[in-house]
Amino acid sequence: MKMKMPPSEVGSTTTTSSSSSFGSFLRRHLLCGSSWKPPPRRRRSHPAPTSCESPPPPPVSFPPHKADKLLDLLHLADIHERQEIEDETRRKVDSLDTLKEVVSRLQCRLDGANEDYRDAGRRKKEGAVRVRLLSKGDGEARSMLAMLGAIPPLVGMIDCDDDEAKINALYALLNLGIANDENKAAIVKAGAVHKMLKLIESSSSDANVTTNPLISEAIVANFLGLSASDSNKPIIGSSGAIPFLVNTLMDLDRKSSPQAKEDSLRALYNLSIFHPNIGLMIETDLIPFLIASLGDMDDSDRSLSILSNIVYTGEGRKAISAVPNAFTVLVDVLSWTDFPACQEKASYILMVMAHKAYGDRQGMIDAGIVSALLELTLLGSALAQKRASRVLECLRVDKGKQISESYGEGSFAAVSAPIYSSTSTSAIGQGDAKECLEGEDMMSEEKKAVKQLVQQSLQNNIKRIVKRANLPQDFVPSDHLKSLTASSTSKSLPF
Repeated sequence: MKMKMPPSEVGSTTTTSSSSSFGSFLRRHLLCGSSWKPPPRRRRSHPAPTSCESPPPPPVSFPPHKADKLLDLLHLADIHERQEIEDETRRKVDSLDTLKEVVSRLQCRLDGANEDYRDAGRRKKEGAVRVRLLSKGDGEARSMLAMLGAIPPLVGMIDCDDDEAKINALYALLNLGIANDENKAAIVKAGAVHKMLKLIESSSSDANVTTNPLISEAIVANFLGLSASDSNKPIIGSSGAIPFLVNTLMDLDRKSSPQAKEDSLRALYNLSIFHPNIGLMIETDLIPFLIASLGDMDDSDRSLSILSNIVYTGEGRKAISAVPNAFTVLVDVLSWTDFPACQEKASYILMVMAHKAYGDRQGMIDAGIVSALLELTLLGSALAQKRASRVLECLRVDKGKQISESYGEGSFAAVSAPIYSSTSTSAIGQGDAKECLEGEDMMSEEKKAVKQLVQQSLQNNIKRIVKRANLPQDFVPSDHLKSLTASSTSKSLPF
């Protein structure tokens, strides 16, 4: 017989079992929660995963179609890179074959043993044309052609009978030497300088032979390119090229083109950097011509650069001072406010001559250098102001020496000014009074000029300050600043 429990007992049993399961659920979730951490345990070599730990992340893997696409891209990049390398190699091989073929044309013999003489001359001319074109803008081709032996046959073509072949050979050599000092040295070593000069001398000695102006222009251009290398300057200078370049610059025979004149002037500047060549330049009429041509603004900068190199030597300074009106022309250049580079070079020439050649200082003073230097110290560039101050200092020291020498000789009356009292004014003669008034007028004019220069300098400084401060250009200074500029004196001159 089964014993039935009352409903109250059955409910209590159900409640107890349900409460115990809820407690187990609560304990399990509290232990696995983030708010409570179990005490640290000893690390096992292969910890067993618990139900609370998350499984390790799966390895990153691309879908099959994406992985295949990535492999295809890498393969295509590899193929493209290899193709570029192969194309570059093929291009270099083709270029080398072309250069070899061109040099073989230049090196063909003209003895008629293997081929006709005219055909060999034609092939050499074509080779010179190809070298001229290939080496014009390709530095790698210049080096490779020189290594293959293109320079000696081109130099040998300078004295051939065909003018067109001469011109192409000369310009081919000119292009081979562009930005390549090794090729320039090889051209000179092959005898190009002496062949070019021999060609000029043969035409000048024989009245029946006239040199093609294009050939002369090409020779001058080659001298310009070759003289840019320091190793070639002494060779070209001692070879006799300087008189030819001077004659081309002066254009006495009225045959030089403007380009040939410009190239001659630049080549002479390159040669003047090597000081032993200055003595060879002095033997020509170069210095008088350069000083006389300083009025031409186009070439004045280069002419002054050559004179700046010439004045470095003692014989160069003597040659410059021996030219009539040399100081007058150089002092006039100091007033070229639109050409600051010319002002700087002219002030350098005068500074060196005033410092080295003491006898030239009086000539500078007679040419009116003092007022020009005063203006340059106020309105010139920083370098021109510095050089002008140096010249003024030299002239002031020399003037002090003259005064001290006059004191030593005992001529006090020559340097002492007479003192007149108010009661002895009637004793001054009419001529003496007129002379004193003229002296006062001259002094007042000089003071006015200096005062004007000072005011102009201060106004220029104000403009520079306004520009540097990013103020409007129509900025008007205050009355106090105007009063300062009006009350300035010559004491602020940078002597």
